[in-house]
Parts: sequence; C-alpha cells; structure tokens
Amino acid sequence: MAADSRTEDYPHEIDEQLTGFDSSVSSVKSMLDKLMAMPRNELLQKLDPLDQAKLDLMSAYTLNSLFWMYLVTQGVNPREHGIKQELERIRTYMNKVKEITDKRKAGRLDKGAAARFVRNALYEPNEKDSRKKAAVKKAADTAPDTTQSKRPKQS
Repeated sequence: MAADSRTEDYPHEIDEQLTGFDSSVSSVKSMLDKLMAMPRNELLQKLDPLDQAKLDLMSAYTLNSLFWMYLVTQGVNPREHGIKQELERIRTYMNKVKEITDKRKAGRLDKGAAARFVRNALYEPNEKDSRKKAAVKKAADTAPDTTQSKRPKQS
C-alpha cells in the first residue's frame, strides 16, 4: 500500500527519469563517501601538484554541479544564476590542466639522437671515398652515351 501512495504523487511518465536520477544521486553519494573517508591533508600529501590541482577542480566542479541540481529542484533556472559562470570558469581551468597533461604525454625530442642524425647527414668522406665516388659518377655520366650509340638509328 505504501508503494501505491508513492506512485500516486507524480505522473507515471516521469517514473523512469526519477529512477535514473535516484541511481545517479546514489552513485555520486558513494563516490563522495570514498573521497571523504580519508582526511584531505593526507590525500593531498600523497599526490603530486598536478594531481592535487585535478582533485581540487573535480571537487569544485562536483559541488557546483550539485548546487546546480539543487537550484533545479527549487524551481530556479540555473542558466540565469551565477553558478553557470562558476562552472564555466572551472571548465576553463580543467582544460588548462588537460593541456598540461597532454604536453607531458607528448613525445620528446632525443637531442643526442638528433645530433647523430645531423652529423651523419653532413658526413664528409675522406679522399679515398671521394675518388671512388668520382669514378662511379664519371662512369654513370658516360654510360648513357654508350647506350645511345648502340641503338640502331630509326629512319
């Protein structure tokens, strides 16, 4: 009987949406419980500065998103509230942190390998090699002339 009185309070069309909302709120609550289980100072000491920034941004974004949902439940349009600008500001910082993370993941130039490539590309052969190359070049220059003379003339 108690279930029947609950379903009479709202239209059946939104039952699925309310069930989804309830599961989402439960999921957020479980994640926040895990986060709040450890004292914040201990948690921050274990993280490097970039991860600390990520944690702070995630916390701020989560709180502001929850406040957004609160405003919606109170009938206030959050798009006209200052919370929208705050969420945009946090997203901007999240994008900056993402750029920093992407730069860390990007390939790096091995200066030693690059120097070896350039040195070998600019390699100057000694005299013996230069004589051999000159002889090969001379033979290559004369080879096309001999092949042309061997061809029969077409009339």
